[in-house]
Amino acid sequence: MSLKTPSAAPDTVAERTESRWSPRELLHIPHGGLVVVLVLVCVFTAVQADSFTTSQNLLNVLRQISVTAVIAAGLTLLMTAGGMDFSMGSNAAVTVSVGATLLHDGRPTFVTVVLTLLLATLIGLVNGLVVTFTRVAPFVATLASAMLLDGVALLVLDGESITIGQRMWALGNDKVLGIPYLCVVAVLVLAVIGLAMRFTTFGRDAFAMGGNEHVARLSGINVSGRKLALYALAGALAGLAGLMLLSRLGAAAPNTGGLQLQLTAVAAVVIGGTSLAGGHGTVVGTVLGVVLLGVVANALNLLQVNSYYQYVVTGGVLLVAAVINEFQRKSVPGH
Repeated sequence: MSLKTPSAAPDTVAERTESRWSPRELLHIPHGGLVVVLVLVCVFTAVQADSFTTSQNLLNVLRQISVTAVIAAGLTLLMTAGGMDFSMGSNAAVTVSVGATLLHDGRPTFVTVVLTLLLATLIGLVNGLVVTFTRVAPFVATLASAMLLDGVALLVLDGESITIGQRMWALGNDKVLGIPYLCVVAVLVLAVIGLAMRFTTFGRDAFAMGGNEHVARLSGINVSGRKLALYALAGALAGLAGLMLLSRLGAAAPNTGGLQLQLTAVAAVVIGGTSLAGGHGTVVGTVLGVVLLGVVANALNLLQVNSYYQYVVTGGVLLVAAVINEFQRKSVPGH
């Protein structure tokens, strides 16, 4: 009598492993698309340019992205609440020009810092008042404000560059435990914003307002008060970013900061997964977006890409990252 040999079990270890892991699984990892693009850019640049991985270059990248990160942090919270401020980069430009003028005229550093932060906060508050009580679309109101502030910055400088010598040099150039002070400030700001969004009533109100402002108001949230606070906070962070930029450059010049800085921050926030329509925002995604933009800009410089092509390459990388991130966002349950 012949004995039947039991057939091999179909779910071997290899088959189970293969069934569990596939490239599509990456889409279910939060911000997986951004991480992939960032890794690919880093690997490609490291292979093509030996100087990319040097400590000096990495520290330079950290200093450069720290200013953008502070503005992007404020934008993340504001956009989550359904708002928008296109004038933060221009607000930073005004802070740079006013701060440099005060320091150049011999004003104490502490007084200069306080005055410029108050000015930047006031600018943000004015934006909030316009958006809240005139019903002008935030995009329109703050874009107009950006153009106005760019003009003010040019008027303050009178078209000339102003140096501040060694004033504020430590903030822009010194390090603590090998990490630039600018990066420490940026990390603290991002951490505070991230914790506020996740664990505080203020953060939960922002999500509620972005989801449905009318329902948020019916729920007892002081929507007008929250909007004013959010725009004032955005202004204050723009002022802080301006002071960081001034300390790093050691001078104020026409077109420092402004719309280019703003567009970079907006791009970082959007490709990081924060919704332009409000109701969804993530600081982790914003950090990845800021780092990606900084690495791409640094890579283009190290590879000596013609300046005419730099915007094309940067835009292409951002488009790919945004598309991958959007597919990933739709693949994650609850999004």
